[in-house]
Amino acid sequence: MIPVSNELELLSQQINLAHRAAVQAELIAADLNEIGHPMLLTILEGYQSDDPEGHAQRDLAVLLHISPAAVANSLKSLERGGYVRREPGQKDARRNRVMLTDKGRSAVEGCQAAFQAVSERMLAGFTQEERQQLLALRRRMLENLRRPAPQPPQVKEES
Repeated sequence: MIPVSNELELLSQQINLAHRAAVQAELIAADLNEIGHPMLLTILEGYQSDDPEGHAQRDLAVLLHISPAAVANSLKSLERGGYVRREPGQKDARRNRVMLTDKGRSAVEGCQAAFQAVSERMLAGFTQEERQQLLALRRRMLENLRRPAPQPPQVKEES
């Protein structure tokens, strides 16, 4: 019998991989398969109204829990595809503003539809109460993992 902790780890990995594959399949079906990081594009859409100066790449990295280098690579790809453009900040020219293009705004709608379709498929057969319960449990898991790991007690050496 597999210990529960091992089964949870395996199940988490399987759910993550299946979710990524399902999102990718939805994006391919919507002809949005060239978007490397759909969540980044969706977050950028939310930022457009928040701050006319845009947001720094490091802010996006923190939000997505990925490295600033990964954000930079995704932005380069999105820029090459015509989904975003970068411009110097109006108040601080050292800070690039990342702005969605019309093509990017259209793609955001497709990405959001893909996320919604996958979520509905993943949660098919769950009651609203079960969905809320699952959300609360997963939030707790995330909070637990974001806390520093407990340190083992230090053994005092006797002199």
